Amino acid sequence: MKTDETPAAAESGGATAVSDGSPRTIRRLEPRALAQPAVALVLILFVLLVLPSLFSTYYIDASTQVAIYAIVALGLGLLVGRVGLVSLGQAAVLAIGAWVAARILFASSMPFPLVLLASGLITMVLGTLVGLPALRLSGLYLALITLMLAGAITVVLATTNFPNGGHGFLGYNGSTVHIPPIRRPSIAQGETSYFRYSVIVAVLMFLLVWAHIRSRPGRAWAAIRQSEAAALAGGINTTLYKLWAFALASFVTGVAGGLLAGGLHFLYSIDFQTQDSITLLAVVLMGGAYSMWGAVVAGILQQFLPALFTNWGISPDWLTILFGVGVLQVLTTAPRGIVDQFPKDMARLGRFIGRLFKGRSSAPAGGEP
Repeated sequence: MKTDETPAAAESGGATAVSDGSPRTIRRLEPRALAQPAVALVLILFVLLVLPSLFSTYYIDASTQVAIYAIVALGLGLLVGRVGLVSLGQAAVLAIGAWVAARILFASSMPFPLVLLASGLITMVLGTLVGLPALRLSGLYLALITLMLAGAITVVLATTNFPNGGHGFLGYNGSTVHIPPIRRPSIAQGETSYFRYSVIVAVLMFLLVWAHIRSRPGRAWAAIRQSEAAALAGGINTTLYKLWAFALASFVTGVAGGLLAGGLHFLYSIDFQTQDSITLLAVVLMGGAYSMWGAVVAGILQQFLPALFTNWGISPDWLTILFGVGVLQVLTTAPRGIVDQFPKDMARLGRFIGRLFKGRSSAPAGGEP
C-alpha cells in the first residue's frame, strides 16, 4: 500500500498517515528519549541494592545525608534554575521542616510517612508566607532578603531550641538529662534500611518536581525566567507561579527536614547555620542548577565530600576554598555546572586520545619518511 508522509509526521520523528485518509499515526520512540529513564533506573537499583554492601556504616550515614540534601538542592535548584529566583534561605527552611517533624514525632505515634507529609505541608505554608514579601524582588535584593529571613529563623531556633520530648508547644525541656532519640519508621530502624528509605523518598520528591517541570507550571516558570515582563504580557500570572515555586520548594525541603530528623536522632541549633544557605547555593551552582541531576551532584558535594575529607584527616574548612574556586569556574566557563560540562570534557578527551592513537598507528614503520 502506498503511503505519503506528511510534514507533521516528518517533524514528529516518523509518524506516518495512510494515503486512504485513515487518521492512524505511528509514533516511534527515539532511543534518546528512553536513555535517561533507563540510566536513572539502573542507578537507583545500584544505589539501593549494591551500594550498601560496598560501604561501611560511616559512609552509609554520609550517603543518607547525600539523599536528604539532594532533595534540598532540588528545591533550591527549582527556584534558581527554573524560575530565576535566587534564594539564600533554604537551609533555614530545612531547619523548620526538621523542627516540625521532631515535634510531631515526639508528640504523637503518627506513622513516619504521614509525619513526612505533615512536615512538608506545614513547611510549605510557612515557606510560602516567607516568600510573600519577596515576590516583588529579584536578583541581589531577593538574595539579601531571604538571607536576612534565614538569619532571623536561625536566631529564633537557637533561642527556642529543638524539641527533645518535653511538654508544651515547643516540646523542649532543658532539665532533661537523658534525651530520647527521634524515632524512625519501624521498617527502617537500622542505618542501611534508613538509607534505602531516604533514597526512595528522594526518588518520589524528584518525580514530583519532574511532573511539575513537564507540565504547565514548568512552562510558566521557564517563561518567567526568560523575561518576567514578557511572561506577564503573555497572560501568565507571575505572582501565582512564583508562589507555586516557593511552595513546591518548601514542601520538598520540609520532607527532607523530616528525613534529617530521623537520620540524626538528635537535633541542635548549632547544626543549622545561616552560612549553610550560601554553601548550599554554591554547590547547587557547581552541580548544575538547570538539571535535576545537578541536585544529586550538589548533595554529594555538600555531604559526601566533607565525610571523605574527615576520614582522610583533612579539615573540612578547606572545602570553603574549593567551593569558591568551583563557583568561579562555573560562572566563567561552565554556567550549566558539572553535569553539563563533565560529559563534554570527557568527549573532548576521548576525541583527543583517539586522534593521538590514530596518528601513531598511521606513522610509517622503521622511521621512513
